[in-house]
Amino acid sequence: MSPEETPKPSNFIRDMVLEDLRTGRFPGVVTRFPPEPNGYLHIGHAKAICLDFGLAQEFGGRCHLRFDDTNPTKESQEYVDAIMRDVRWLGFDWGAHLYHASDYFDRLYEWAVQLIKAGRAYVDDLTADEMRETRGTLTQPGSESPCRNRSVAENLALFERMRRGEFPDGTKTLRAKIDMTAGNVNLRDPVMYRIRKASHQRTGDTWCLYPMYDWAHGQSDSIEGITHSLCTLEYEDHRPLYDWYLDALGIYHPRQIEFARLNLSHTVMSKRKLLMLVEEGAVSGWDDPRMPTLAGLRRRGYTPESIRDFCERIGIAKADNLVDVALLEHCLREDLNKRVLRRMAVLRPLKLVIENYPEGQVEELEAVNNPEDPSAGTRQVPFSRVLYIEQDDFREVPPAKYFRLSPGVEVRLRWAYIVKCTGVTKDPRTGEITEVRCTYDPESRGGDGRGRKVKGTIHWVSAAHAVDAEVRLYDHLFSVPRPDEAEDFKSVLNPASLEVLRGSKLEPSLKDAAPEARFQFERQGYFVADPKDSSPGRLVFNRTVGLRDTWAKIEKA
Repeated sequence: MSPEETPKPSNFIRDMVLEDLRTGRFPGVVTRFPPEPNGYLHIGHAKAICLDFGLAQEFGGRCHLRFDDTNPTKESQEYVDAIMRDVRWLGFDWGAHLYHASDYFDRLYEWAVQLIKAGRAYVDDLTADEMRETRGTLTQPGSESPCRNRSVAENLALFERMRRGEFPDGTKTLRAKIDMTAGNVNLRDPVMYRIRKASHQRTGDTWCLYPMYDWAHGQSDSIEGITHSLCTLEYEDHRPLYDWYLDALGIYHPRQIEFARLNLSHTVMSKRKLLMLVEEGAVSGWDDPRMPTLAGLRRRGYTPESIRDFCERIGIAKADNLVDVALLEHCLREDLNKRVLRRMAVLRPLKLVIENYPEGQVEELEAVNNPEDPSAGTRQVPFSRVLYIEQDDFREVPPAKYFRLSPGVEVRLRWAYIVKCTGVTKDPRTGEITEVRCTYDPESRGGDGRGRKVKGTIHWVSAAHAVDAEVRLYDHLFSVPRPDEAEDFKSVLNPASLEVLRGSKLEPSLKDAAPEARFQFERQGYFVADPKDSSPGRLVFNRTVGLRDTWAKIEKA
């Protein structure tokens, strides 16, 4: 697509890309999504994925998937596989352009030798603590290491010995020789290599010293011919360092552009904190449906379309802001409302007996599958004398403005008949209501009130035909909008973020629900058959999101 054919730009990054193409600064668009394989992708990464791959698609370019795998002690093949799976699930593909920073380890080492020979890098003996002490502050300059003026020959020899594994971990580093008085602390002789005698998931034990992220990142972009290196704002202060490395080596410069990362309410985005939740058992794993990971959102029942829509709506900005999770839920409801089938499910069952309905009789009643999609058609739902209704749909002593079932009151049974409560049966020991007794109007099939006003409509499931299921009700993982601001983010975990209901009753059409099949349980919310734990022999449904849309109300206000 040429710039002339492109619709009007909608964000500052797109403006820059259009200008670069117009002026001929770059002949096309080559972006990259460069995750570190040290955890699962989360909703914040989805914003970057949609931007990186979306821009490349729009301008007929390509987007690389590159793993910045420079820290073997925190990385694993599990994370690599999960990242690839999540990017594809979100709807994007890198084609033949799958790369790893470890592909470039030899070249990075050669470039490091080049800087040593040019007198622009040196081997340092300072420990990490000593290096911090000499680095200075934002207002005070740093002080030079005693090793800074080693000869080129000595540095080359020491660096070669580091590569051969002759020194213990943490005893030596390779640092760039830039300026210990620089106002930007990233330029105060940053570390390029550290000794780490750890096996790498791709290179095995070939290396015992590994490049720092800042040393590998810009050169990897350069090697791959990236035109627009899109980063979040925390890398803005690192850009002068990337430029210094590229200039010192005399190699191709990509254009780096920074944008604000996604901050979502009731959520933490730090992979370190998410890993802590996993390792300490606060959640069941990276794919726990309460986690903001793409794996967790998928298991919760989110669709890739809803996440891409959310990323488009929040846009690309230069300033940080907090996005209400209600917007993400709104995008999901809009997507699911159009596509998923409706079903009846009683989560907390209470038996209802229709006294004047013939024993042994079963009717098949017609129910609409999705009122938003006429092409979805209808289904047959069995109706019998004994039903299950929700416990909350009956009150022996109803509160004000309660329009559901209570003694002497009529309600509609969804798709069925009008019934009137005539009494209850209680457990003689506990006084707990064990069943509600009613009569029905045989002439009211389909809910026809024949002129009388019936305010309430409730859902139900035939007891003889009901399918048992476990239902997991999920809520926000954190009880406050900004958990990162708490002194201990784990102290604001929501104790009610998961409620497990066993013995829920579903209509029989759900008996063979496949894992990841999504439905709207009428009057309850949107649910998905759990992709790990659910099977036709043991149904497990996760609540994806409730029906109440707070964001829609905010938009209309």
